[in-house]
Amino acid sequence: MTELIITEKPSAALKIATALADKSPVKKSERSVPYYELKHKGKDIIIACAVGHLYTVGEVEKTPWSKFPIFDVKWTPTYEVNKSADFSKKYLDAIKKIAKLADEFTVACDYDIEGEVIGFNIIKIACKKNDAARMKFSTLTKPDLIKAYENKSKTLDWGQANAGVTRHILDFYYGINLTRALTGAINKATGGFKVLSSGRVQGPALKIVVDREKEIKAFVPVSYWEIELNGSANKEPITGLHVEDKFWEKEKADKVMQNVNGAKEGKVKDKQKKQFKQAPPVPFDLTSLQIEAHRCFRFKPKQTLEHAQNLYSRGFISYPRTSSQKLPVAIGFKKIIQDISRQQKYTALANQVLATSLKPNEGKKTDDAHPSIYPTGIAPDESINEYEYKLYDLIVKRFLAVFGQAATRETNTIIIEVNSEDFLTKGSVTIDKGWHDLYAPYVKLDETQIPIVEVGDTIQINEINQLSKETKPPNRYTQSSILRALEKKNLGTKATRAAIIETLFNRSYVIGENNLEATELGIKTTETLQKYIPEISDEELTRSFEEQMESIRKQKKSGEQVLDKAKDVLIKLIKKFKGNEKEIGAELAESNQEAIKIATTVGKCSKCGSGELVIRNGKFGKFISCNKYPDCKTIYNVPRSGKLKPTGKVCETCGMPTIEVRLPRKGPQIYCINPDCDTKKSVDENGKVIETEDAGKKYPEEGMTCPVCKTGKMILRKSFYGEFLGCDGYPKCKTMMRIVEGKVNTTPIAPKPKKKKAKKTVKKKAVKKKTVKRKKK
Repeated sequence: MTELIITEKPSAALKIATALADKSPVKKSERSVPYYELKHKGKDIIIACAVGHLYTVGEVEKTPWSKFPIFDVKWTPTYEVNKSADFSKKYLDAIKKIAKLADEFTVACDYDIEGEVIGFNIIKIACKKNDAARMKFSTLTKPDLIKAYENKSKTLDWGQANAGVTRHILDFYYGINLTRALTGAINKATGGFKVLSSGRVQGPALKIVVDREKEIKAFVPVSYWEIELNGSANKEPITGLHVEDKFWEKEKADKVMQNVNGAKEGKVKDKQKKQFKQAPPVPFDLTSLQIEAHRCFRFKPKQTLEHAQNLYSRGFISYPRTSSQKLPVAIGFKKIIQDISRQQKYTALANQVLATSLKPNEGKKTDDAHPSIYPTGIAPDESINEYEYKLYDLIVKRFLAVFGQAATRETNTIIIEVNSEDFLTKGSVTIDKGWHDLYAPYVKLDETQIPIVEVGDTIQINEINQLSKETKPPNRYTQSSILRALEKKNLGTKATRAAIIETLFNRSYVIGENNLEATELGIKTTETLQKYIPEISDEELTRSFEEQMESIRKQKKSGEQVLDKAKDVLIKLIKKFKGNEKEIGAELAESNQEAIKIATTVGKCSKCGSGELVIRNGKFGKFISCNKYPDCKTIYNVPRSGKLKPTGKVCETCGMPTIEVRLPRKGPQIYCINPDCDTKKSVDENGKVIETEDAGKKYPEEGMTCPVCKTGKMILRKSFYGEFLGCDGYPKCKTMMRIVEGKVNTTPIAPKPKKKKAKKTVKKKAVKKKTVKRKKK
C-alpha cells in the first residue's frame, strides 16, 4: 500500500518528508517538480506538492464581455485562465501522474478554508477520489508534523471545504457580473475600453474610504481658543491649559485673559496622584500583527502577510492566517521559551519569563483551526532577509511580553490657581516597566514628567498666552486602520482583506502610501452605484453572506442555499443596472475623464498663458505639451519610462511645474520640467553656475564605480523600506550599499553567485540505420 500526501507548497513537502521519514527521504522529480519517497514505520509514502491554487472558478464556456449575468461555472486549471500561472501546469501534471501510484490519499495543505479548497480540488479532480484523510497542524516543526500524521482525521474537513468552494463561486458570481456591467456601461459611453471592477467586498470597502473622504471635503473648521500657562516650579519648566480646555466663545477667553493679565505667580491649588496597572498585551492574530507591523515598520498589510508566510514555511513561526488571540497549553510554553533562550539576543528576556508562572494574557478572539501566532523556538538562519527578521523579532518579543508582569504607570495631575482662574497640567510616567522590558523597543507610550510640588507651593509664571485654533477634519484611513475597520464590520476574511485593499489601489480608486485618499474615479464610482444600485455597496448584504459562510463551515447550512440566494440578488441587481445603463455609463465616463485630467495635468503653460501642460504618450515615449496645440507648440522632455504623476506644486527655484517620477526599483523623485532650472546645475567657487554630473546628488557616493562588477555605477534607489545605493547593472549585478541615518555605508552587499551545476555528459547510443527494401511494382 502506498500513500500520497499532498502539500500546499514545495517547502512544506520537504518539511513533512524530513519529519516522517524513518531514515532520509529520497528526493525525486517529475519534469523538475520535486517530490519525495520515504518509509514511515515501514509504510511507503510519497509526498507531492502544489503551488497554491491549482484550480480556479471559471466559465463553463467563454462568453463575450457583453454577456451577463453569468452563473454557469466550473473548476478549471488555473494556468488555463491566468497566464502568469503557467508554471503551475507542471505541478498539476506531476500530481496526476504520481496519483496513479497511490492507494491512499492524505491532504496536508494549510489547515484553513483556502488550504481545504486547494486539497479538495486536487483530490477530487486531479486524483479522481471522493475523499481523503486530513493532517491538521499549526507549525512545520517535526514534533507537530509527526503528531498531525498520527492523529490525522479519516476525512476532509467538509465544513471548511464546502464553505471555501461556496466563497470562491460567490466571489466569482459578483466579480464577473459587476465588472462586466460597469465595464460595458463606461465603454458604451466612451467608445473605448476601460476596465472598472467591483465585488462582493470591494464595493463596501471602497465606500468606507469614500465616505471618509467626503467627510474631510465637507468639513468646515470651527474656531476655538485655548489659554496656555508657561512657568516653572522648583526651577523646572511647567506648562498647563486652562481647565475650560476649549473656549468656543472668544469673549469668555478674553475675560479669562483679563483676569490673569500681568500675573507673575500662581499657587498649587490641588494635587492628585493615581497609579494603575497596565496589563501585558495579548497574542497576535493576523490582523493585529499587520496593524502592529505597519505602526513599527510601515509594512503594508500584504507585505506583512508575505513575510509571515515565509517565516512559517521555514518553520520559525506558527501558522499566520489565524484570528485567534489564544495560546493553548498544548503548544508547550516552557519548551518554546527554553529554545528561544538559546538565541543569544533573547537569552536574558527568555530567562526572565521562565522565572514566572508562565500564564499568558490572552485576548477574546478565537479560531477553531489555529492558536494565535507564536515563534516555534527554531532560530532563523541566513535564509530570511532583514525585513523578515524584523517581523520575527516583533513576534518573539510579543510572545514573551504576553507572559510578562503588569507594568505600573502613574499619572500626576496639578491644578494651578492664578487670580481665581484654574490651570491644569498632567503627566504620566512608568514606575515599574514590567512587560515593557520584554517588548522593547516596540512600546510607544507618552512619558511626561512634571515637577514635584505640594499644595500651596508657588509657581513662577513666565507668560500666559491665548491660542487661536481650529477644529481638524477626521483623519484619513491608514493601511492599518482600514484593516481594523473591515474586521470590525465583518467584511472579508483575515486572509483576503489585504488583497482587497491592494485591488482598490490597482483600480486607481485609492491613492496614498500611508493615508488612503479616494480618487475622483473612486468617489464617482461609489456615488453612481449608490444612486442607481445601492445594494452593491451595502455592508449588510455582504455581512450576511459572511455569516452564512460561517454557517456552512459549521455544517448548519448548505452551499447551494447560499448560492441560490446570491443568484436571486444578482439577477435583481443586473436588471436594475441594465435599466439605468446609459445614465450609469455617462456618469462613470465623466468621472473617468475628470480622473484622467487630474492624473495628467501638470500646470499652466507659461508660454501661451491660456493652455495647460499635459502628460502625453508619444511614439518615442512620454512627454509634456500644451493642450492648445497646434496654436501652442510648447514641449518638455521627461523620463520616458516609469510612472509620472503631477505634484500640483511648482519648483521653488524657477517656479515651473514639477512632477513625481517613479522608475522601476526606485522610490519617487521630484522632477522640475524646466531643462534650464538651476536645480539641474551646480555652482563653482566664484558662484558661477556650471553644468556638472554631480548636480542634484543627495549623497556624494552616487555615481561611484561599483566595487564588485567594476563596470556599473552606484545609483540612488528607494524601496518602501528606505533609500539605498544599487548598481545600475542590475539584475546582472545585484550589489547594494545601505544608507543608515543619512550616511552611505560603502561596504558593498552582494549575494554570492549561484554555482552552475556541471552538465552531465550523456553518451549517445549508436543507432543503426535500417535499410528498407522497396518492392518493385
